[in-house]
Amino acid sequence: MSDQLERFIFSKHDIRGQMVTLTEAYRAVLENNQLPQPVAQLLGEFLAAACLLSTTLKFEGLLALQARGEGDVPLIMAECTHHSDLRGIARVVEGAQIDDGANLRQLIGNRGALAITVDPQDGERYQGIVPLEKETLAECLEDYFTQSEQLATRFWIESSPDTVGGVMLQVLPGNNAASEEENRDAWETAQHLAETVTAEELHSLPHDQLLRRLFHQLQPAALGTASIRFKCSCSRERSARALISLGPEEVYQLLEQQGGELAADCQFCNAQYRFDREQIEILFNAPPPTVH
Repeated sequence: MSDQLERFIFSKHDIRGQMVTLTEAYRAVLENNQLPQPVAQLLGEFLAAACLLSTTLKFEGLLALQARGEGDVPLIMAECTHHSDLRGIARVVEGAQIDDGANLRQLIGNRGALAITVDPQDGERYQGIVPLEKETLAECLEDYFTQSEQLATRFWIESSPDTVGGVMLQVLPGNNAASEEENRDAWETAQHLAETVTAEELHSLPHDQLLRRLFHQLQPAALGTASIRFKCSCSRERSARALISLGPEEVYQLLEQQGGELAADCQFCNAQYRFDREQIEILFNAPPPTVH
């Protein structure tokens, strides 16, 4: 069950769902983010949510979930690809005193916003943004789907210091597996049943058992399992492309300022890629311009 995502559907009603449990992938992300415990667990919620949301991808690419604001935690972000590769990051203002009971809205602070970005390998990038007006990530995500997607969607996410688990339910528009009234009644029933889930069950109960425990009366049908892993998409090649995009004049100025060697650091996994003058010249296929 560790680092697994289970997709399911209620075959007699127009409702689908996902459940996820993360342990090793969650810990791997935290190893690269030295965070106060409340922030670490909130990052865990973002990781679980990104996994749940990524199941909606019908193409090669990634889904990114991020919250930004002006508080003690100005950024939290998690990404999950169609290959179920997961990474995440959180930033804490230096010297900030994080209250153990602080919620998402308090941590992100003023002008908080939640964004979901869908970035296909082929095609146009799409981003939806809603203001952070609720205290929990689950509630903010539900607001997002109500305002941006007009899809009835519910989340239940629980994070601990070493495990995070979550369930997502969503109405399927236009399937017509049942009448409108039957689907409406089933949706209400599914939500009431999901409300009974406990943190312990989300963290430790095998998904097939949890599915039966919660929803057996709605006859859930499993659609498949995906294995989640921590994997960063950074590379020396991507760092080189980023330098090229800055242009030779700016890069050579930075090279002079930093003593003849540039270091590109990955914020997600702490990998470092170094470029000396000779390597920079190779990137631009030309000798350096005159730097004033």
